[in-house]
Amino acid sequence: MSIYPRFYPCILFFVLVLSCSVQENQVVFSRKPICGLTMVAPPKPFSNDPMLAMKDIHCNWIAIVPYAFTPRNEPVVRFGSSHQWWGESPEGIKESIQRAKAAGMKVMLKPQVWSHGWWTGDYDFESTGEWSQWEKQYSEYILYYASLADSMQVDLFCIGTEFKNAIKSRPQYWRNLIDSIRQQFHGSLTYAANWDNFEHIPFWDQLDIIGINAYFPLIDDHKPTIHRLKKAWKKPLHQIRNCQKAFDKPVVFTEYGYLSVSGATFNTWELEHRLDELSVNQEAQAIAIDALHTVFAGETYWQGGFVWKWYPDMQGHEGYPAKDYTPQGKTAEKVLKRWFSL
Repeated sequence: MSIYPRFYPCILFFVLVLSCSVQENQVVFSRKPICGLTMVAPPKPFSNDPMLAMKDIHCNWIAIVPYAFTPRNEPVVRFGSSHQWWGESPEGIKESIQRAKAAGMKVMLKPQVWSHGWWTGDYDFESTGEWSQWEKQYSEYILYYASLADSMQVDLFCIGTEFKNAIKSRPQYWRNLIDSIRQQFHGSLTYAANWDNFEHIPFWDQLDIIGINAYFPLIDDHKPTIHRLKKAWKKPLHQIRNCQKAFDKPVVFTEYGYLSVSGATFNTWELEHRLDELSVNQEAQAIAIDALHTVFAGETYWQGGFVWKWYPDMQGHEGYPAKDYTPQGKTAEKVLKRWFSL
C-alpha cells in the first residue's frame, strides 16, 4: 500500500486506566492497542494450532464467539446444542481460550445470537410475556458464558451484539443484566453496538469500554482511494468522538472489516447476499482497512479492534472465502500485518 502509519496512539502514552462505575476494580490498557481477529469457531476440533498463523501477523487478541440461536419470531434462545459446530460448544470454546492464552494472546469472549433471515437488531415480540421469556433464556446463556469466562480469566466479555430494538424497548432489563454479569465475571465488560445506533446505548455508563461494530457505509466506489475514504470517515469520526467524550470511556471496534469485492466500502451487509455475482477486489478491501487504521491511529481513546473474521485452517467458511471478510492470503493480510507490527 502507498500509505502506512508513522505512529500508533498507544505510543503517545503508557497506560490508560479506566475506573469501573460499578466495581472497585480497574481496567488497564497496555501501550499496544488491540490488534485483534475474530476467530470463526470450526466445525471440527483443531488439526493444527490455529494461533500460529494469527501470531504471524502480530495479532495480540482474539475474539471467540459461542453462538446461540433464536428462531424467527420465537422468544427462545438455544445454545449448547449437539447440533452446533465443535468450536461453538463449551468444549471447543474452552480449548480455543486455552490455546490463545498459551500463545500469549488476550481474549474477548463474545456470545452472540444468530437468527436465520432475521437481524438481531430487529427483534421484537408482541407481548411482555414473550419478551420476559426471551430475556430469561438470554440471561441463562450470557451468565453461563460469563461464569466460564471468569473461571478461565478471560480479559474482556461482551454482553451482547447489535440488539438495537431490544435495548430501546427494554432498557431496564439490560441494566439489570449487567449487574448480574458483574457478579459472575470480574474482568472488563463491553457491548457490541451496531454502527447506526452506538450513540443511543443507555448503559455505556455501566460498562468499561464503548464497543462499536464499525461497518459504517463510506463511499460507493469500486476503486476507493485512501484520500476519499479519509474524507468519508469525517462524519462517523465526529460521532464517535462525541460519544467517547460524553462517557469518558475508551472505544474498541468489537467488529470491523470489509468484503474483498468491488463496492466493499458501502452497505456491505447488502453485498453479503450477492457474493456469487460480485467480482473479487482485494485492493478495495486492503485500501479500506488501511484507511480505517490511518484515520484512527491519531485518536488516543481508540484502543483498536477485532477484524471480522479469520478461519482456523480455513474451516467454517460459507463458500466464498475469496470474497468474504477474511483477510487470509489476501492483500489485506499484508496491510494488517504492517499495522499490527507497530
